[in-house]
Amino acid sequence: MNNRPVLVIMAAGMGSRYGGMKQMDPMDDRGHLIIDYSIYDAVQAGFRDVVFVIKEENEELFRKMIGDRIAHQVNVTYAFQKIENLPEGYEVPEGRVKPWGTGHAILSCKEAVNGAPFAVINADDYYGSEAFRLMYDYLSKVEDDEKYRYAMVGYKLENTVTENGSVSRGVCGVNADGELTGIVERTRIEKREGGIAFTEDEGQNWTALSGDTVVSMNLWGFGYSVMKELSERFPKFLDQAMKENPLKGEFFLPSVVEQLLKEEKACVKVMTTSDKWYGVTYKEDKPVVVEAFAKMQAEGKYPAGLLDEAL
Repeated sequence: MNNRPVLVIMAAGMGSRYGGMKQMDPMDDRGHLIIDYSIYDAVQAGFRDVVFVIKEENEELFRKMIGDRIAHQVNVTYAFQKIENLPEGYEVPEGRVKPWGTGHAILSCKEAVNGAPFAVINADDYYGSEAFRLMYDYLSKVEDDEKYRYAMVGYKLENTVTENGSVSRGVCGVNADGELTGIVERTRIEKREGGIAFTEDEGQNWTALSGDTVVSMNLWGFGYSVMKELSERFPKFLDQAMKENPLKGEFFLPSVVEQLLKEEKACVKVMTTSDKWYGVTYKEDKPVVVEAFAKMQAEGKYPAGLLDEAL
């Protein structure tokens, strides 16, 4: 068993809307990737162990482009999300090529995490330094008691939207104690004249959302106990998915969190950050991200030799 917090980086997905493996796309004039900035921030916060969840066929490219470049800074482990990695008695439906979702991705690194508490991020998102500090401190101090004690970093909606199209965001309910009460997935949120709004009927009607609305960008913190819950709930998901949506059904991590909240088995501390999130949902987003990193380097927030100076 290991009690030192681990950083799990989900990188098995391909950026379909963006048009390729955006995890490998340089974002500054020295060839740094978005994940390099996250690794730097994570190391500064205290993380020393990183698990990459990837597709097995991408291992050689991923090691060359990312893993080998940071191996002198952190302990790097790889876990493979394989579509055929299913509980006994289940088989991949004929014609299924889509992975089984983020919950399955986390199950894929069960052995690599090795009993430790862990944070989860997306490989192609920039979260800001404060988020990693908040999460590392939380995971280092908090343990499960009568409930699972999990956490997430929440962002202001206005700090996560793009000028170049719609985005999907998990809109969070937060109680007076700063705990998550639920997440509502809004699949089409856009910047519009007069503010930010979402639609549920292909744009016929729009509902305004405050820029201060707390949203999840999939930066979670868990005790190892979540692996037990994921393992027990995955077969139940498969039973339903095989009947209703065998080719595209996904076992989503936030959905499991929602179930645990409703069953009163878990509390999720919402730690809000004022940092701006950056990502490349669309190709047109890249210049904005490149400019943001250039500005942060000019201000001294990040050194030019990013990975050389992390420790």
